[in-house]
Amino acid sequence: MFDGYTSSELMSIFAMQGFAGLSLFSVFVLMAMGLAIIFGQMGVINMAHGEFMILGAYTTYLTSGFFQSYLPGLFGGYFFFAIILAFLICAVLGALVEWLMIRHLYHRPLDTLLATWGLSLIMQQTYRSIFGAREVGVDLPEWMMGAFQVTDLVELPINGLFVMIIALSIAVAVYLLMYRSGWGKNVRAVVQNRSMAEAVGINSAGIDRATFALGCGIAGIAGAAFTMIGSTGPSSGQAYIVDTFLVVVFGGAQSLIGTIISAFGISQAQSTMEFFLSGSMAKVLTLLVVVGILMLRPEGLMALKVRR
Repeated sequence: MFDGYTSSELMSIFAMQGFAGLSLFSVFVLMAMGLAIIFGQMGVINMAHGEFMILGAYTTYLTSGFFQSYLPGLFGGYFFFAIILAFLICAVLGALVEWLMIRHLYHRPLDTLLATWGLSLIMQQTYRSIFGAREVGVDLPEWMMGAFQVTDLVELPINGLFVMIIALSIAVAVYLLMYRSGWGKNVRAVVQNRSMAEAVGINSAGIDRATFALGCGIAGIAGAAFTMIGSTGPSSGQAYIVDTFLVVVFGGAQSLIGTIISAFGISQAQSTMEFFLSGSMAKVLTLLVVVGILMLRPEGLMALKVRR
């Protein structure tokens, strides 16, 4: 597999693929954080999570076009506005979906899988009707163009670095919200013992709705970040949903730190192997390794102890 490469070339290849893996890690960790919050807290298998990501991507696309047409002088900062808008739109839609559908299906995980899968098909067809079947992309501001030259063979794209900064910032914000705020304490109380939490006056229904909305909002941010490194189509979310579930299960469904570690390991493994093997073979080998580890540790890399 390494025949024909000098040691310096191999080091440059691993460096480039490692950075490409970090860009993939950024999308994975944003998607997986939202999914881990929903699945870990509520036990809901949200198959429409990828479509919420694409909603955030299309929101960014429309925001880009609006600024380009009506506010060209502020185009350089449109992405910051798009992130906020993507989060709010996805969070509001998530709260509406929870109220209309998900709240009737708690403790029935297979039913939530079927219902959200149907929702994902509806959302895909809606995107296809509005935006067409072709993929669309956003125009990057000038300050996001170009790359930092590390060596003669290794370049770090500025837009990829920006996506990583977004992912790390959101990870820190989610950590502070979940582990350093009163609302996060209520969420963790409901996760560990729902009946006792309700007995001491915590509104578990409100916590569930806000949690689902938060997870969908983070998926929207993932979609906004995704536009920086790829084009957007009606079914683009389906390419990430399986990997996202894999990240969540492998890291531990209720562990934020485990999710981040899992996203990093899987993204780096896939990115590095894809250079030497086909993309499908890289996914197969990554999946086999993850399945082997889960056979030895079914609860994932890091798991939260939950009272039932």
